[in-house]
Amino acid sequence: MNLNGNKTGTRAPSLMDGKSNERKVWMTPLQTRFANAETNLSSSRRQLLREILDNAHETYFLSSRELAKRYKVDGATIVRTIQALGYKRYADFLADLRSHFVSRITPYTVLKAATREHRSLAGRVEHSLDMEATNLDALRSSLHTDRVIAVAKHIHRARRIMVVGVDFAASLSGLLAYGLVSIGHDAEAPEASTGNLQQKVNLLSPKDLLIGISFGRCLRDTVDSIIRAHKRNVPTFGITDSEESPVARFSDSFWITSISNPSFHGSYVAPLAAINALLVACAHIHPQHTLEVLRHKEQEFRSGTRWYSPTNAEESRKGKEERS
Repeated sequence: MNLNGNKTGTRAPSLMDGKSNERKVWMTPLQTRFANAETNLSSSRRQLLREILDNAHETYFLSSRELAKRYKVDGATIVRTIQALGYKRYADFLADLRSHFVSRITPYTVLKAATREHRSLAGRVEHSLDMEATNLDALRSSLHTDRVIAVAKHIHRARRIMVVGVDFAASLSGLLAYGLVSIGHDAEAPEASTGNLQQKVNLLSPKDLLIGISFGRCLRDTVDSIIRAHKRNVPTFGITDSEESPVARFSDSFWITSISNPSFHGSYVAPLAAINALLVACAHIHPQHTLEVLRHKEQEFRSGTRWYSPTNAEESRKGKEERS
């Protein structure tokens, strides 16, 4: 099922059957090609490819001539080696090598690369803000409104919505779930422990929807939740940063949002903007229903008990003094 007309994740059942195939789930396309061709490669080619993959942060941008020079081999050796993996063009190999590098980025490698750049502290802050704007521009050019509306309609049809995000992405999953609940949907972002997520997914049915949010290599708990939901015929939707990420590969459909940032963690400005756009669409698909839900909350918003006031603060202070 494709919720938004985007590329549908590839999730052949054989990839999830048995321990021997389970390992493939976590490999990049380049690693998969290497694993499939490894037995037919000479020891020297195997060693060459291992070194290229292990040092992808220093090789993903090199031309074939520069790569050959780095490893002290001739250009023809590079060409024949990548052809042995099934690539017809060096550019295709380089694209997969870059994807492999991006999927293996860690906070340490990001910060280490940033420290090599000759920037002032103020310049680093400005660079970060510039990249946030770039990520938003990329989102605006790629995420068309019809795709947002398609996902919003699926959310409206779903009986329950479970949003899975772990670590930094927990802030995104919590915001999306809270926003959906506030306009009348049965949504939750459960505590991200392995056992809790497994039990929550087991309660889902084909009438529900699981949304997974993770980036880069993608966290195992998030991907496992998507795979578990798929086995139960539960529709899945992902928010990630690459078409080759596990979230993209195993979700029924997905959105791409860049999290590039010169910090030790990713930038969630673009994913947050995408989530906000989705909430807007969800609220306005059936505005009368949304207004009816919000009307019941109107008295709470109007009451003084919800908001801070000097009177509440004084009562709280007196209560603390009495208890002490």
